[in-house]
Amino acid sequence: MSYPVFFDTVETIKVKDSLSSVLGAFDDGEYEFTYVDVVKSAGHSCPTVAGAYIMAFKALKALYPNTRAIRGDIKVEFSESMEEGVAGVIANVISQITGATHTSGFKGLLGQFSRHSLMFFNAEISSSARFTRIDNKKSVDVFYNPSVIKPNPDMQIIMEKMKQGIATRHELKEFGVLWQDRVKRIFENLESVVEVVEL
Repeated sequence: MSYPVFFDTVETIKVKDSLSSVLGAFDDGEYEFTYVDVVKSAGHSCPTVAGAYIMAFKALKALYPNTRAIRGDIKVEFSESMEEGVAGVIANVISQITGATHTSGFKGLLGQFSRHSLMFFNAEISSSARFTRIDNKKSVDVFYNPSVIKPNPDMQIIMEKMKQGIATRHELKEFGVLWQDRVKRIFENLESVVEVVEL
């Protein structure tokens, strides 16, 4: 499996998941997500997928500063509807990491470990997403703005050729390289693209 080298430089998200421990999947329920994991699930790497990963990473660091995040014990809210823009794409990535789902998630075992009804849309918030710990109700708002990292202008030229069906194989390859270069630069400039506000 071949992919851009920078994927492996992105810091992993470490979680503790009691359900996975009870069901014998991971010792002590401890495991981690890599950026490669979410790229494989999404099927691509882009500023939106990267942003969802970054938002989850930053929010969970703030909510669980000295310990692993507790997967399945986190509520997530979005101001958009599920169908609006890229909200669904972002929600899928964040759901994978946090375990939170709208209504389709795990219904629980012996009255525990429920994962559904932990993700909400059309919430009255001004941030990109709000993350809340279920146990202590601590919340953070996360603001993500990748527009400050501009794409290479050559991408637009190649896109025009792609629309016309005249892009060469070399240009198509170059487009992918330039696309991932922007994603790489987003990860390299986290202080510019994301802000976490504790509530």
